[in-house]
Amino acid sequence: MKKTIIIALFILFTFSINAQYIKGYVENEKGEALIGAVVSIKNSKQRVVTDYSGHFEIPNLKSANYTLVINYLGYEQTVYKLELKNNLAEIRITMFISENLTEEVLVKATRAGKNTPVASTTIKSEDLSKTNLGQDIPFLLNLTPSVTYSSDAGTGIGYSKMYIRGTDITRINVTTNGIPLNDAESHGVWWVNMPDLVSSVDDIEIQRGVGTSTNGPAAFGANISIKTKSLNKNPYANIAASYGSFNSYKTKIAVGSGLINNHFSFDMRLSKIYSDGFVDRAHADLKSFFVSGGYSDKKTLIKLNIISGQENTYQAWNGVPKVRLDNNIEGMQRYEDHYLYSHEETQHMMNSDSRTYNYYTYDNEIDNYNQNHYQLMFSRELIRDLSLNLAFNYTKGKGYYEQYKVDEDLADYNIPPAVVGQDTVFSSDLIRRKWLDNDFYAAVFSINYEKEKFSAILGGAYTTYFGKHYGDVIWARYSSSSEIRHEWYYNTGDKQDFNIYGKFSYMFFDKLNVFVDLQYRVIDYKIIGNDDDLTDMGQKHHFDFFNPKIGLTYNIDEEQNTYFSVGSAHREPSRTDFKDADQDKIPLAESLIDFELGYNLSSGSARINVNLFYMTYKNQLINTGKINDVGSAIMTNVPESFRSGIELSGGFRFKQIADWQANVSFSQNKISNFTTYVDDWDNWGQQVETYLGETDISFSPNIILGSQLTFYPFKSFEIALHTKFVGNQFIDNTSSQNRMLDAYSVSNISLAYTIETKIIKSIDFKFTVNNVFNEEYETSAWVYRYQYGGEYYNMDGYFPQAGINFLGGLVLHF
Repeated sequence: MKKTIIIALFILFTFSINAQYIKGYVENEKGEALIGAVVSIKNSKQRVVTDYSGHFEIPNLKSANYTLVINYLGYEQTVYKLELKNNLAEIRITMFISENLTEEVLVKATRAGKNTPVASTTIKSEDLSKTNLGQDIPFLLNLTPSVTYSSDAGTGIGYSKMYIRGTDITRINVTTNGIPLNDAESHGVWWVNMPDLVSSVDDIEIQRGVGTSTNGPAAFGANISIKTKSLNKNPYANIAASYGSFNSYKTKIAVGSGLINNHFSFDMRLSKIYSDGFVDRAHADLKSFFVSGGYSDKKTLIKLNIISGQENTYQAWNGVPKVRLDNNIEGMQRYEDHYLYSHEETQHMMNSDSRTYNYYTYDNEIDNYNQNHYQLMFSRELIRDLSLNLAFNYTKGKGYYEQYKVDEDLADYNIPPAVVGQDTVFSSDLIRRKWLDNDFYAAVFSINYEKEKFSAILGGAYTTYFGKHYGDVIWARYSSSSEIRHEWYYNTGDKQDFNIYGKFSYMFFDKLNVFVDLQYRVIDYKIIGNDDDLTDMGQKHHFDFFNPKIGLTYNIDEEQNTYFSVGSAHREPSRTDFKDADQDKIPLAESLIDFELGYNLSSGSARINVNLFYMTYKNQLINTGKINDVGSAIMTNVPESFRSGIELSGGFRFKQIADWQANVSFSQNKISNFTTYVDDWDNWGQQVETYLGETDISFSPNIILGSQLTFYPFKSFEIALHTKFVGNQFIDNTSSQNRMLDAYSVSNISLAYTIETKIIKSIDFKFTVNNVFNEEYETSAWVYRYQYGGEYYNMDGYFPQAGINFLGGLVLHF
């Protein structure tokens, strides 16, 4: 493997000999340098940013005709065509102030600027579109630093999850256009509720660690900022279709009016995605639309977005027991002998495929949910260098998941015993639905000031949430006196969340930038009613958090800088944490102090970032390894824990022939003192199994590597090899080799080709081979431990991913 890499690098290096470059200067109409303008080559991933004197350089080019695209906030996009011959091309590009305020102002307050001392990665829509064939956002972000990903159905379509630095999505803050996206109660983001959102996205920024202050739940491992489509000045239409393995397909149509009367615009997208799934019966039937309309002039922007998603997925939450993966007949029989499965369920497991087995067999064991987001955004330049941004959001979600349950106690559903002839029946087979009906309102604001060396942002948000949780029995073999859709439990969650932050930045001596970020956040949360086990969930909680951050960025020269920051974050427990906790172990709020030290180099064809981090936690809520009845992890507080590591990322451009982008993360993720508990079936209680001292945090691999090697054989055609390696990771916090996900390496190959025609503006062809080496691997798991007959046993579920599979598609642009 090492020899292959060395040979490839040598070949690519020889191609880069005698390479030429474009050198230029970007200015405004007054002749002033524009610092931080993005200069890219059309139909290429190559882009650079102008330095503090407005200069840029694009290296390793061959003699050819090039089209440069230059973007800068508040200015018209500029297109510059040139012919590069054997001599150096030195160019001067003048940009003009835009006649229309652009959408970048809507996310500026929560994003990292050029001199913000955080580790961040931005993925552009053109890069996302190359592999966007229907998979969820976690799949498309999988190659970014410190990210791991898993799919319940094994295909990337349907329910999926992601971790950043070993932190799950309930600890990752996500916003769209600065508006909180995380569910207020669970803190999660269910990507399946927003199918094909990425087709309506301009870019996605990931800040790892605490990051900068944002709106919504705490960023306890990262924050993700999604910016939806910006104004397109020209009318357009495109139609996309794709098809592949597991009867997976996607269809999409998108249209835009362009700029009408130089002020108004309208955009719309309709998408449908379907897949049978790799796992048995794990189908996903997803529909979505995106509608956006707006008005803009030089100083004002008003925009309305409607984002709607409808998902219907067959449940695959249970995973595959390890004994089924290993074809352990004796172990599978134990599931019946220990009353974990019925005889019929055990036989079904034994007769199923080891990697595609699904516990659920009822034909309508589905999750059915609809979610609509209504976003109204306003931005106004008050005076030169000072702008005001407001956004209002309403999200409506409603849906259920349906389950067939065998021989359930009627008393557990508030149903009286049924009298059948001379017999009294106390249990019954039944079908139940668990509903979530919620309303979420948000008001977001920011005031931005930026002039020369100083910038200041005052921002914040107020959100209110009301959720109804209830369950219906829609059928029972013995229903006694209950009515159709008998409701057996009902509870509500009422939550208010307010935060305000100030960010200040000043550049000393054109070298040293000082960054200060102060946030105050207050939360009130109330639950009223009974849970599904009929216990009273009534409780109230109040939290006050102060989250300061400070950092320095030092610009060594035009090509290098280094940064250091320290930041604090606090996070309240989620509804699930409160619900699943033992009565004598009420979960506590968590706190985090994050230290980041980094170095950036952008020189010629090389782009390198080195980032060291140390994150120390108090009362961190960590996975116990167990899951609840909807597949969510059950958590517990640990007094002290930490994550530390180094992230290396960068890219190398080899003339116009190839581009290599890669990242690797090495980390240690430890609980300082850990004691493990096991359910004692012999004595009907729980016992301390052992005191383990320092152990590894679950789902936190010590090494994560991502690589993308892209070749450009000829114009408008590219071939990319994507490789992801994830080291061993434990599925609970005991550091036991018996409860571990093995390391895996997965490679995908993607091809993209664009042609231009006279009738159709352009046609994009895409083809992807996923898991090209047919690796057998699992990306997530859960485990429940118990003692029975004096011995310890596991009940678990692993989530296998698909072997080699294919997706191909085309997009017609009009």
